Amino acid sequence: GTNAEFAPFEYINDDGECDGFDIGLIKAILSEAGYDCEVVNMEFKSLIGSLTTGGIDVTIAGMTITDERKQSVDFSTPYYTATQCIIVPIGSDITSLDDLNGRKVAVQEGTTGDLIVTPSDTNEIITDKNTVVKQFKKASDATVELLNGGVDAVVIDSSPAKKIVAANESKLTCFNDTSEEEYAIACRKGSDLAAKINELMDGMKADGSLQALADKYSLTLAE
Repeated sequence: GTNAEFAPFEYINDDGECDGFDIGLIKAILSEAGYDCEVVNMEFKSLIGSLTTGGIDVTIAGMTITDERKQSVDFSTPYYTATQCIIVPIGSDITSLDDLNGRKVAVQEGTTGDLIVTPSDTNEIITDKNTVVKQFKKASDATVELLNGGVDAVVIDSSPAKKIVAANESKLTCFNDTSEEEYAIACRKGSDLAAKINELMDGMKADGSLQALADKYSLTLAE
C-alpha cells in the first residue's frame, strides 16, 4: 500500500504507474524475499487501517515512525531522515512554526504535517484554537490552495516541499522549523515481514544497491 502523491518517494509517472524511491525499494525487497509485489495506491489516512485489517500486507509511503502508529503496526528500521517544511509565499511574515498560530494552513490529511499544526491538548506549539487547518488528499491540491490565497502556508515533508518550491520559485519559498523524523516500512503487527525487510535492506546497504536507488531519486539516506 502507498499514497502516490509524495514525490520523489512515490508518484504516478508518465506511463500512469506508481514510481519513486519507495516503490523501487519495496519491489526490490519483496522480490528478493520471493514475493510477488502488487502496489495499491490509496489515501494516506487509509493505509494503516488497511494494513491492520489485512487489505494490504505492507505499507511504504514516506511514513514517519510515531509512538501512536507503533501501537498499530510494526516498523522496519528507518531508511530516511526528514523534517517538515513550511511553504509560504515570498515576502510572507511567517518565519517560524509558532507564527502559524491563528493562521490558515494547508496539509496532506493524516500526515505528520497535519499532526504538527492541528491544535490539540498535546500540541504545545500550535495552541490558538482559531488556527484553521485545511486537509487535502494531495500535496498538489494544498499547493494550489496556497497559490490561490486560500491559506497562508503549507506544511509538508522537506523533499516534496523543495520540489514544490522549485516548480514555483517566483512565488513560493520554504524553511524548516521542526525536529527530525524517520521514515520506515510498516507491517502488520506480529508479522515476520519486518524482520525479513530489515535483513534484506541491510543486504542492499552492504552491496550498494540501496545507495544507487537513492542516487537515482537524489535522496540522502538515514545513517
